[in-house]
Amino acid sequence: MLFCAKVKLRSNKLSWNAGNGNLSLISLVGIVIVAIIFTPTRIFLDPGNLTDILRQASVTGIISLAMTFVILTAGIDLSVGSTLALATSVVAMGLTRPGGNITTAILMALAASAAVGAVNGTCVALLKIQPFVVTLATMIGIRGFAKWLTGNANIDIGFGQDIAARFAESFRTKPVVIGTWVVLAAIFWLLLQRSVFGRYVRAVGDNETAARYAGLPIGRVKVWVYTLAGLSTGVGGVLYAAQNHQGNPNAGVAYELDAIAAVVIGGTRLAGGSGSIGGTIVGTLTIGVLTNLLRLNNVESNIDMMLKALIILLAVTLQRRQD
Repeated sequence: MLFCAKVKLRSNKLSWNAGNGNLSLISLVGIVIVAIIFTPTRIFLDPGNLTDILRQASVTGIISLAMTFVILTAGIDLSVGSTLALATSVVAMGLTRPGGNITTAILMALAASAAVGAVNGTCVALLKIQPFVVTLATMIGIRGFAKWLTGNANIDIGFGQDIAARFAESFRTKPVVIGTWVVLAAIFWLLLQRSVFGRYVRAVGDNETAARYAGLPIGRVKVWVYTLAGLSTGVGGVLYAAQNHQGNPNAGVAYELDAIAAVVIGGTRLAGGSGSIGGTIVGTLTIGVLTNLLRLNNVESNIDMMLKALIILLAVTLQRRQD
């Protein structure tokens, strides 16, 4: 009897994942069709524009990969935008100081970002504070720290032949930016689908009480999940700094909205336990195409943000009906 119940539960979860995956793909195809129809002079299909979409979506896509793990544990991370701002500031400071080194600057940025994630995870796992509260606090605090660190000013990387300029030229190209997203997507997919850690992440989000009785290291799983979120955001911050030729303590505003939207549109349940990296990639591309469509039609960014908010509400509503 118990075996039959488990099989039935497993079957329901697979059906839920398949259904939401199909909805995500349908949404992406639908937005692509709308973009083709309504884009002036069909510029949407230009290869340069298509690769621009991928490059522009890559930073959000990288952040969304780890956000998938966070939401799978029934958590949330509102601090990723501020963490990205910190990463851009730290890498720019490392590059522009006397004797600056590209490798050292990048490692400093990644370490700072991972530290933010580790703090989030520790507070959630060990202090038992709600993820929303913890990451809301770090969202505010880390933004303030980044502004204090830079004197509330942008740090220009600039152009030329110095180390900072070489960093920007190397890490802003489409092959590097898009390639980084692709490589990390493959790593996160393997981690979720083919590792014990991935199974632990799903188990914690699906039923934390059962996971605890089963002896799973729930605390360690949560700490690592949020640390990965910080680390991947740091990678996004390094690429952002290269593309924009500056470290900006005001960067990353509303990036948490984009990342959460991508994950939810991709079919990951906000209640945790069910979701996929493939779905998140589809969700990221959906947002990227939508943003590109609006920009090509000269629609102001405020409308873009309102539409993303509506998309999140619609996706969550569909999830509730599926449960």
